[in-house]
Parts: sequence; C-alpha cells; structure tokens
Amino acid sequence: MKILVLGGGAREHAIVKALIRTGTPAENIVVAPGNAGIAGDVRCVAIDPNSPLETTKFALEHQIELAIIGPEAPLVAGVSDALRSEGIAVFGPSQLAAQLEGSKSFAKEVMAAADVPTGMARECTTIAEVESAIDDFGAPYVVKADGLAAGKGVIVTSDRKAAIAHAEKFIDGGILVEEFLAGEEVSLFFLSDGVNVMPLTPAQDFKRAFDNDQGPNTGGMGAYSPLPWLPAGFVEEVQRTVAEPTVGELSRLGSPFIGLLYCGLIVTERGIRVIEFNARFGDPETQVVLRRLTTPLAGLLYAAALGNLETAPEPQFTKEVAITVVLASEGYPETSAPSRPIHGLHHAAAIEGVEICHAATAQGPEHLMATGGRVLSVVAVGQDFAQARHRAYEAIGHIKLEGSHYRKDIAKKVAH
Repeated sequence: MKILVLGGGAREHAIVKALIRTGTPAENIVVAPGNAGIAGDVRCVAIDPNSPLETTKFALEHQIELAIIGPEAPLVAGVSDALRSEGIAVFGPSQLAAQLEGSKSFAKEVMAAADVPTGMARECTTIAEVESAIDDFGAPYVVKADGLAAGKGVIVTSDRKAAIAHAEKFIDGGILVEEFLAGEEVSLFFLSDGVNVMPLTPAQDFKRAFDNDQGPNTGGMGAYSPLPWLPAGFVEEVQRTVAEPTVGELSRLGSPFIGLLYCGLIVTERGIRVIEFNARFGDPETQVVLRRLTTPLAGLLYAAALGNLETAPEPQFTKEVAITVVLASEGYPETSAPSRPIHGLHHAAAIEGVEICHAATAQGPEHLMATGGRVLSVVAVGQDFAQARHRAYEAIGHIKLEGSHYRKDIAKKVAH
C-alpha cells in the first residue's frame, strides 16, 4: 500500500516510525513536507500539506492508496474532502467534522446535543462579556480561543489581568470561558470510521512549560503511557459516554467523523469530563501511544478510512512503559530562538530503548539545525517507569542545543 503522510512534526515522525515498525515498508511511505529527521527514514516531498489542490495532484500522480493527515490545519483547510472526492482513502475527518477541534463552541454544541459530560462554558465576543464570565465562574480562570491556536489558545490562571489579556489576544475569533475542573488529565485516542469507534491506549501529557506544572501552557512538553492509576473500566466508560455519542451526533449532522478522535479528559470528583476534542493524533501523546502499538498501524487506519473498522483487529500494545520528553528551543512557548545547531543525536539514539522523533529540524550545510519551538521528542521504553525515565533522560542529556530547555519531571510521580 502506498501511503502519504501530511505534516512535518514529531507526531508525523512517530506515525512513520510506527508504520515501519508494524510492517509497512519504508519505500511505500512518503511525507509532505516532513523534516530532517523524517527524511532519514522515508522520502519527503516539498508540497504544501494545507493545499487541497497540491496534495490531491500529488496523490493522484503517485497512486497514493491511503492519506494520513497529521496536523489540524490541513483538516480545517478541507484537504481530506479534496482527496476523498478523487476516491483516495483518507484517515482524517472532513472540514465540517474537523470543526470539533477548529471551533470550541461547535464542540460544546455537539457535546450538549449528545449529552456528553463536560464543564460549563460561556461564549464571549467582547471583553466585557469575558470579564462578566470569569467573575461568574471565579478563579482559577479558564479562557480558550474559539479557533485553532497551535496549542497556545488556552490559559488557566488565577491572575485576572492575565486572563483578560489572553482573551484580548484572541477576541476577534471568539472566546470561551469555562469553569475550572480539578483532577488528573487523560488523553484517549479513538479510531473512527464514521459509525464505529475503537480505542487506543490512554496517555497523560504535560502541558506546562516547566517542572511541577509551572509556566505557560504549551503544545505539550512530554507524555507517558500506560496510566497504572486509572480505574478499571475507564476506557469502556469513555467509549460509551463520550466517543460513541459524539461520533453519533456528527453522523446525525451529516458530517461523519472518519479519522482520529482525540478525547482530552479530566477525572474529577464528579466523574469523567471532556476538556477538549482534537480531530487528529495529539502531540506528544502519539509518540508514546504508537511506540507501544504492535498491531499493524496501516491496516487499522485503512480500515477506518474505508468504513470497515468493525472488521479490523483490536489494537494490541506491549506491556512496556513508554515516556517522551520534549526538547524545546530557548524562549518557547512565547518565542522561539533563531536557527541553531543541534549536536549529540547519535549518542542519544544509541541508548537502548530510545528513538528520536524530530519536530522542528532542518539539515544545514554542516550541522542539523533547530528551526522552531518544540525541536524534538526523545522517546524511551522500559520494563517499568524507572527504566524508561532513566533511558529518556540519559539520552536527552547527550543532546546539545544552545538555550534549550526540557522538563525533568515527566512521569516522575508514577516512577516511585
């Protein structure tokens, strides 16, 4: 099967590695646009993944049989619709169904209609409405940009001025103010063929930039899987109360969800609540979830794309523990440092159980260069959390990038 993967981050690199590890020949995979690390594993092509025209033209010319859409931007741009219109199997929802991520207010409407448990929220189009809402809900304040914001559209703070300043930055696209929900967060992915859903394995990510959940929200600074502290029956409950009703409601609206439904959840004293949905694999959770997958990934995604998920095998995962630690450039997430050389990757990758998923890297004349905020993910597996953490942090200690930073407490609580 010829596969086209759209995107150029660590998530797409993790997808490529999982495809190869579970049986897809590397020569059958092409990535657009990819990055320097992905180019070391498979062929990369310089086409715009957000262009329905360019993507479809390439897919037809190269007899692509399955397109896997990594980031949210191509989904919201309608790339999946264009590919499907030409008869190409696509793992990624339509433009309309992708509004589940592209519009927080649309997601809340779907959840209300499907009776999916979530927090109270209020839509705001003026700063006066934001001020009223945050005062009604009280601190800590949760303020979300209604549209896409590359993982930086949410602020959770007890500082009223900071909450309002965040709202001012995104007010033109609309704001959602939500009640604060306390508890442990869980990311759970579901494959969906528009009717049926199939869970993968839960993971937990770390959104704050610095140790002990300090600093601003980011796209994610690390993750781990499995979650030994989850109650029995958790996955089944989320499937029954969240994934199935949501997919059912989208189908009723005439926009069946075909692709990856990312359920961002929180386990509160009152039960499981949805914090957010994404319409694609989450980063960095994908790096740990797919690292543990043993079932052929291509077959699972192809079955979902064709509407045949009920015939696919149930995904199997190793008993190994996986953790990932993200290396970020200086200033991330507010800014990212100018392009700087990266050293030590060969030493890091040589450690047992470790693989490196590249995010913002490019090949310079002499050295590999860091080109953005989240530069790469160090992924490590082990027999237990202590071993996986030791391997991951030993590996990241070999990597040299001026001004870079990473969290040192990923999965620390569960390693003891």
